Amino acid sequence: MSDSNPFAGLDLNSLMEQAQAMQQQVMAAQLALAERTVDGTVGDGLVSVTLNGNGELVRVKIRSNSFDPADTEDLEDLILAAYRDARARADAMAAQALDPLAERLDLETGPGLGVLDIAPDPADGTPGQGRPTLGF
Repeated sequence: MSDSNPFAGLDLNSLMEQAQAMQQQVMAAQLALAERTVDGTVGDGLVSVTLNGNGELVRVKIRSNSFDPADTEDLEDLILAAYRDARARADAMAAQALDPLAERLDLETGPGLGVLDIAPDPADGTPGQGRPTLGF
């Protein structure tokens, strides 16, 4: 009878050590991202927002005397557009920082064995905002 164990010959202790090291690297990368910021601007600078690398809103700037206080609808739309612009930039920055770690994990463990999973934020369920986990 042939051995059908897919883990035969695999050093699980070594694999767990590699997974823990990778998790620490991901957490360090996320902490570094939290310290970096990106801006999203619309309306030729009428509205700009700043997010950190984890996508958290840090600052909103509105050019003074550029809107009628009685008509807030345009301002609301510009804030939303600026946020989306900044969020796309923050996501790109995060991907640039985290994708090499995910690729390295796949190369080290082999296809199907290592999966980098950024758990949902427990507070609101937003994907990619929670604690990084390594799933097998």
